[in-house]
Amino acid sequence: MHCAGCMAKVERGLSALPGVASARVNLTARQVQVEHEPQLGIPALIEALSLAGFASQPRGQELEAPPSAVKPLLAPLAVAAFACMNVMLLSVSIWSGANGTTRDLFHWISAAIGVPAIAYAGRPFFVSAWGAVRRWSTNMDVPISIGVILATGLSLWETVNHGEEAWFDGTLMLLLFLLAGRALDAAMRDRARAGVDALLRQAAPGAMVVTPGGGLDWLPASDLVPGMTMRVAAGERLAADGEILSGASRFDQSLLTGESAPVLAGTGDAVLAGTLNLESPVDVRVGAAGQGTTLAEIARLMDAAGQHRSAYVRIADRASRLYAPAVHTLAALTFAGWMIAGAGLHQSLVYGIAVLIITCPCALGLAVPVAQVVACGALMKRGIMVKDGSALERLATVDRALLDKTGTLTMGRPLPDPAVIEALPPEGAAVALGLASHSRHPLSRALVEVLAARGIVPAALEQVREEAGTGIAALWNGKAVALRRPEGAATMATLLDIAGAPAWLIPFADRMRPGSSDALARMRALGIEPALLSGDNAAAVAEAARATGLNGRGEASPADKQAAIARLQAEGHKVLMAGDGLNDGPALAAADASIAPGTASDVGRQAADVVFLGDGLDAIPRAVVAARRTMRVVRQNFALAIGYNLLAVPLAMGGLVTPLLAAAAMSASSLVVIANSLRLAGAAR
Repeated sequence: MHCAGCMAKVERGLSALPGVASARVNLTARQVQVEHEPQLGIPALIEALSLAGFASQPRGQELEAPPSAVKPLLAPLAVAAFACMNVMLLSVSIWSGANGTTRDLFHWISAAIGVPAIAYAGRPFFVSAWGAVRRWSTNMDVPISIGVILATGLSLWETVNHGEEAWFDGTLMLLLFLLAGRALDAAMRDRARAGVDALLRQAAPGAMVVTPGGGLDWLPASDLVPGMTMRVAAGERLAADGEILSGASRFDQSLLTGESAPVLAGTGDAVLAGTLNLESPVDVRVGAAGQGTTLAEIARLMDAAGQHRSAYVRIADRASRLYAPAVHTLAALTFAGWMIAGAGLHQSLVYGIAVLIITCPCALGLAVPVAQVVACGALMKRGIMVKDGSALERLATVDRALLDKTGTLTMGRPLPDPAVIEALPPEGAAVALGLASHSRHPLSRALVEVLAARGIVPAALEQVREEAGTGIAALWNGKAVALRRPEGAATMATLLDIAGAPAWLIPFADRMRPGSSDALARMRALGIEPALLSGDNAAAVAEAARATGLNGRGEASPADKQAAIARLQAEGHKVLMAGDGLNDGPALAAADASIAPGTASDVGRQAADVVFLGDGLDAIPRAVVAARRTMRVVRQNFALAIGYNLLAVPLAMGGLVTPLLAAAAMSASSLVVIANSLRLAGAAR
């Protein structure tokens, strides 16, 4: 599938089958989700798609990602560009007055270059058109193919008969602009199609399983079944959901819950696939594996939400249904009218071809992708990456914004209190850095980051040892030193203990992103009402809500976030979701538009339409402003393209335009649209 017309054909072809309740296409993933009666088998669905002109296969769990949509277009685009430039050079001499033998020679050289190039570069359109025609159907590629084939054939006839005009240059120019527009659109879809499969990378590929005889055997995740016992070492991710049988450790669950603080779990506690064991080995009895895990459930929620994105191309779908019959009718009427008027077969055919070419929707096809590419480039220079060009259309309409707390509104990682770090004596700071550098605990890593940035040199330590759930200890100059968990601490903190010296309590806390207040104020000025929606505990969310003046809700599960978005959408609002964790994936997919920081999880980045690479929250209002400017330019482009057709088509039908002029006019309309879109180079200011 490559356009809205393809989507409509797939859905209509399947919906016509008895027993099919609904068929919904996801263009970016090249999938269709079908709800049907049990007695209707997969072969019947595949046959229906085949009759509609589309080869298909059932999507398996291990199916490879679909091939690139833009890669097959690159070679035809390059051939069309190379041939067009060379043929245009030859045409300049003919336009300048070359005639006789010289003109014939240039026509033959143009044919030698143009005909093979047209046959190769036009193949994407010819194959698609033939697939429709042989099933007594039509699509947008049919009139394009007819125009290209007739123009090429008539140009050859003129060349053989020493005619004054041949239109190889115009035909190649036509294909060049058509392929450029399609390649731009395909490139955007390739970037948008990362898909739900990224979720599966968050779970381990397998696990070490304790055998009935007490041995150990590594099994792939697909072979795990409930009741098995996994032995999960420190630093490993869990491959399945389960319950801890023995041992205790801290687990990084930030991908699933959004909590930045590691969670302590011991015997009898539940643990989930995709979480990271930070401290010590544990034995886990498998409770759910494969498609039964919480991770897989989030993937299903995200997949189902992503299917709704196709609703945004329904307008293009309706336009595509009208385009082909309208162009065929106009060209046929032109040919018939001039035949009746006595113009003769040759001249009537020339006028009909001119209508087919001049009505080519190049300008309409470029109106959106060129504007999107320019705007996306402008945003990228500001550290804002737009993965799906169509997101700009949706982003421009949002009037509500739901922000996750940890990692989105805040930086998403615990940092030591700067006042305490400033007050640490030099020797204490050196010891703290030396101890922390031997641990992979999140608090230790944060301490290393801050102290190393201040130029502290780590102290030389001996007999370093890390005790699970307690901390890290060593000897320094014969003294016992330790970084340990303080007793009864109400917040995240560590205690620096040096024998013979007072202990230092180093508290940690997440911090707001820079410029948060200004960014939230600017969002309100744009007519967007922000609110907090987080999986963090209610107390942490309430504290962030007080600091920012936002309404907030905590302890929201992935399904809760999806439901909150659905409620707002049911009230007529357009919702922007900003999140960073795996638990935000379904909400990012279900929202009208979505944005994630560059520090987000792999799944968060994949699910979001927009990713901002800097620390500042001002990326959100900046992206909205750019999106609204882009949509204004898109509407202008549509007006220019439609205005061109309203002016050009009557001229072509009136016999005032040759195929060469038609191709030139079509190209000029495309260049006008491109030039107008280039104004978006400053859209992200």
